[in-house]
Amino acid sequence: MTAPTPQLLGGTDKAAIMVMLLAEEDASKILGQLTPDELRQLAGTMCGIGEVEPQSIVDAIAGFSRSTENSGISGHGRVDSVRKLLNGAVGEVKTDNLMRQVAPEAEEASLPALGLLRWLDPKIIGEILADEHPQAIAVLLLQLDADVAAAALSALPEDLHTPVLHRVAKLGPVSRQAIDILEGTLNAKIEKLHGTIPLTMGGIKHAAEIINQSHRSVEKRVLPTIGKIDKKLAKELENEMFKFEHLFALDMKMTGVLLREVESDTLIMSLKGLEEDRREQFYGAMSSRAADGLRDEIELRGRVKKSDVEAAQKEVVAIAKRLIAQGDIIMGEGDEDYV
Repeated sequence: MTAPTPQLLGGTDKAAIMVMLLAEEDASKILGQLTPDELRQLAGTMCGIGEVEPQSIVDAIAGFSRSTENSGISGHGRVDSVRKLLNGAVGEVKTDNLMRQVAPEAEEASLPALGLLRWLDPKIIGEILADEHPQAIAVLLLQLDADVAAAALSALPEDLHTPVLHRVAKLGPVSRQAIDILEGTLNAKIEKLHGTIPLTMGGIKHAAEIINQSHRSVEKRVLPTIGKIDKKLAKELENEMFKFEHLFALDMKMTGVLLREVESDTLIMSLKGLEEDRREQFYGAMSSRAADGLRDEIELRGRVKKSDVEAAQKEVVAIAKRLIAQGDIIMGEGDEDYV
């Protein structure tokens, strides 16, 4: 049997094949960058090229590879390049928040005032922003983590709460130029207060996060020692380290062990504060009949006080801690502390 004659591909043919290999959305973005003449030429080739043999696809990819083999990708200005790509995908405000997480040093170097803002006591942030326009406050609050932004909002005069939150909800795209202007204003205010602004670092939450990320032996050694120095602090650390959300890490078997120890009314109230998809872990550890009954009970409760939900969740956590101490529940990923 005679082998088919390989297709002879020109540059446009290879470009057409490469575009057709891409996902539709990605291909559309590339085509959108072409001039009308380039677009007509490429579209005509894509329509007229007919069946494309596997070897032709390999040749097209190899040709693209050869054309770039000496190019490399420069590391210079990499953060700016990534920022531009993200801006086009998710907008500038979300990009700012994301870049602070993946490249914090570069971000704080380019935005010193906004970098410093995240370290300030929320009350100080409220004082700094109190005489700003609600639109500016909204933009600046969005540069902060949600818990810090909430505390800063509480520190603002009450008559600003509604207009600020209204603008946060309706903000939409914010230009880089607008943020640069706000950055300048913020810089001036911080400079004026230089030497008088206390930086807030550490705290219960940060200490608990460090302990949670450390080896289990650190927790076992450090918490009892802290308890001898300051019993209240040790209790606060323990409460912060183990929250109801940590129970989501339990597998079905361990969840079942926990549920057998929890009173029905406590379970109903504790799950009332969760989204439906989060409840599935607990439903999955029951029989289908029991899970359906629990769903109905939760629905029948109607609206409940947040404080009652939190109290029920704390009770479930206390039971989980007891079962862990007894060895009836195992949490973790199998280091030497677990068997």
